[in-house]
Amino acid sequence: MPPVAEDGLLKVLHAVIHFAVRILAVLMVLVILWGVADVVYVIYQRLVAEPFMMLTVSDILLIFGSFMAVLIAIEIFINITLYIKHDTLPIKMVIATALMAVARKVIMLDFKDLDPAYIVAIAAVIVSLGLTYWLISYKPQPVKTEER
Repeated sequence: MPPVAEDGLLKVLHAVIHFAVRILAVLMVLVILWGVADVVYVIYQRLVAEPFMMLTVSDILLIFGSFMAVLIAIEIFINITLYIKHDTLPIKMVIATALMAVARKVIMLDFKDLDPAYIVAIAAVIVSLGLTYWLISYKPQPVKTEER
């Protein structure tokens, strides 16, 4: 956020926003803990179901999806804490979080039941996010001149 002006009302409003962001950070930690408990529960359910201690491919994909959801929540928490520390939105981290969320979606998709246009749209989103991440991260290397 931009620096707080001398206006008293703006100072109060900025303080309220900072307080709200801190509440979001606490809530995100609770969501992460709940997500971890859910991952443990999903794994337990799948292992005790028949056939006992065996996982099918769909079970593994379900577990991967649960893991990815928790990892996305952790990345969102990191975005929130960076925002609190630096008063700026970490665009590169937000793009990386979006890429992970789309990757989770792709992992969970059942391609047999999808419209081809939907698959093309997801591919376009992945390419767009990947290109955006690359452009944000790109640092041209200085050109070395030959010494004589």
